[in-house]
Amino acid sequence: MNREDKITSAFKNKDWQEIKVADSWQIFKVMAEFVQGFEKMAKIGPCVSIFGSARTPSNNPYYQIAEHIAKILTERGYGVITGGGPGIMEAGNKGAFETGGKSVGLNIELPFEQVHNPYIDGDKLMQFDYFFVRKVMFMKYSQGYIVLPGGFGTMDELFEALTLIQTRKIARFPIVLVGTEYWGGLLEWIKHTMLEREQNVSNEDLDLFTLVDTAEEATQHIFKFYEKYVLKPNF
Repeated sequence: MNREDKITSAFKNKDWQEIKVADSWQIFKVMAEFVQGFEKMAKIGPCVSIFGSARTPSNNPYYQIAEHIAKILTERGYGVITGGGPGIMEAGNKGAFETGGKSVGLNIELPFEQVHNPYIDGDKLMQFDYFFVRKVMFMKYSQGYIVLPGGFGTMDELFEALTLIQTRKIARFPIVLVGTEYWGGLLEWIKHTMLEREQNVSNEDLDLFTLVDTAEEATQHIFKFYEKYVLKPNF
C-alpha cells in the first residue's frame, strides 16, 4: 500500500496517528532528493537556467531562440540548466548539447507532459518528485534566469526568483524575459496596477528583470551583469 492509499484508509478509519507517521516518514524522501541534487549540482560549475513552456513545438520561433541562447551561453563557458522536459526546455538542452557544453536537466515526475528530452548529459539528468526541491536546485545553482513564454510553471519559477531576490534571501542574479509580445501585457499590469495604483511593489523591484527580444540581447545582459558584479553562488 502506497502513502496515498494509507492516508485514504486512515481518514476512513479516523486513524490520525497513522497519518502523522506517514507524513513523518516522507521527510526522508524529501531529504534524499535534496542530498542527491546538492551532490550532483555542486560539481557542475556556473550555469544559466532557461525556462519556458513544455508545449512549444520545434518550429516555433521561441524554440529556436532558446536553442540559440543555449549555444551562445555554452560557447562562453556557462552550463545550461532546464526543467528537462520537451518544448523550450528541450531547445535549451539541445543548444548546449550540440555545442559540447554542459547540459543539465532537472526533470519532474508528472502524470502528463513531462518526459525528459534526449539532449541532457547522461550524468546531469536528475528526477524529482517535489517541485519545491527542484526549485531550490534552480535557485541555488543558477547564475542567471532566461525566461521564455510559458505557463503556470514558468510563472511560478519566475516569481519565486524575483521574490527571493527582492527579499534578499539569495544573492542577486540577472533575470531576462524574452518576448515583448508575450510579456508586455503582464509587465504593463505590474507597472500600472501593482506599482502605480496599489503600490504593492517599488520602482526598484522593476529593475530586477529586463525584457528583450533576441538571443543576443538575452545573453549579453547575462555577460554584462557579471562584468559589474562579482560572481557569487547562491549559498
